[in-house]
Amino acid sequence: MSLRSKPVNNGEPQAFPRIIQGGMGVAVSSWKLARAVAEGGQLGVVSGTALDAVLIRRLELGDPDGSLRQAFDEFPFPEIANRVWGKYYVAGGKPADDPFSPIMALSESPKREHVERVVLANFAEVFLAKRGHQGAIGINLLEKIQAPTLASLYGAMLADVDYVLMGAGIPKSIPGVLDRFADGEPASLPLFVEGAEAGEVHCIEFSPELFTSGEVPWLRRPRFLAIVSSATLATMLSRKSNGQVDGFIVEGHKAGGHNAPPRGGVQLNALREPVYGPRDEVDLAAFRNLGLPFWLAGSYGSAEHLKEALQAGATGIQVGTAFAFCDESGIDPGIKLEVISMSVQGKTRVHTDPLASPTGFPFKVLELSGTMSEQELVEARTRCCDLGYLRQPYQRADGRIGWRCPGEPVDQYVRKGGNLADTEGRKCICNGLMATVGLAQCHQGQRELPIVTCGNDVANIWRFLPSQLATSYSAKDVINHLLTCPAEREEPAAVQVG
Repeated sequence: MSLRSKPVNNGEPQAFPRIIQGGMGVAVSSWKLARAVAEGGQLGVVSGTALDAVLIRRLELGDPDGSLRQAFDEFPFPEIANRVWGKYYVAGGKPADDPFSPIMALSESPKREHVERVVLANFAEVFLAKRGHQGAIGINLLEKIQAPTLASLYGAMLADVDYVLMGAGIPKSIPGVLDRFADGEPASLPLFVEGAEAGEVHCIEFSPELFTSGEVPWLRRPRFLAIVSSATLATMLSRKSNGQVDGFIVEGHKAGGHNAPPRGGVQLNALREPVYGPRDEVDLAAFRNLGLPFWLAGSYGSAEHLKEALQAGATGIQVGTAFAFCDESGIDPGIKLEVISMSVQGKTRVHTDPLASPTGFPFKVLELSGTMSEQELVEARTRCCDLGYLRQPYQRADGRIGWRCPGEPVDQYVRKGGNLADTEGRKCICNGLMATVGLAQCHQGQRELPIVTCGNDVANIWRFLPSQLATSYSAKDVINHLLTCPAEREEPAAVQVG
């Protein structure tokens, strides 16, 4: 194993930020948004979900701003970058009605070319987010999406990512992975396989030496922040993780995307939403007693809530929804304009759907015309699973590992041994989130429709408009608003919220 020079320690690590921008959706938290937030002195975060598919689709659109070409030129293994570019880049972009190339998520034993795509995609996103400033950049990954995690982390670390944020599960093995990759060592993660025999162990593995053909670089270990919903989980992670946990993001049920289910079992209200109660309240004293930095998230997107969080002993807040609809986010501009208008008029409605996500976690869906929030559009869609990031591995009758998703065609799921009841109410989150950022797939003339997820605070995003005549706002507007004392700030007074 030949290691390149070890990175120079430039002194004290960066101070922890007051504001963490949430890692949202698929390419909602794009490199452009993360860079804008980091330039504002806060922690910018890119979403690591489905980045390989995002990369391929951007290439097939012709890399219109030339940013991917710049990132590819900086990738330390040019033969890999050249292979991917040569296979997927379409000069001038593909015809609008042509489908994107089919890209399935990694399986337990992926081909090398698939691993290369994941590493390169994560490198490119982090590299572009870090370019041109001295601020901090993080990457957000989901524990629930297991197979690409190691390749994603390695790609992000090749680009010198500053933070790794991870939730949607119990990421107790991730700190050790970061340690091993920093030293050029191979790493593995346990793969949960439904139906596996007791004591049977399945793993996903990644070897830096094999990937780099022996030219393994020393890498800087990023800080690790676990996204949790309770002090109980945070305590377990702080004690039983296989490496250092540097802090926690405490995400409440008002946050967008996937939410933790209510403790003590799921009960639904009249709107068929999960009912959260006193057991789901955050035990702030327990977090303070852990002695690690923590940030509060889930409808904390205001200066008042930042002040409350700091007074409660938190290091700061994580803010997602406010940034999701700012100029630099990846959401389709038409959707952003419509949602901001709805907020101004007081007409936003977010539904916590207990069935939409194939993961089984409650999932926030913004009710918006022309999107998968409308049941008739869901029913009109032909089910398919051509991205597969939310597939789960299961033990087949022949002993091999298979993959299935409750959002795939019902007959296929049942044929794979899945429970018919698990398919009821499921939506294709993967395709819906791709469509939300302008990367919708076309299937035989049928274009996938968006699904917009956000937190309850979408009702208040009108507050970030810089004037009463404005119809949009920037990441800088959000940061300035959050850091400005209300007494010093002029609200757009003419905006009326019902």
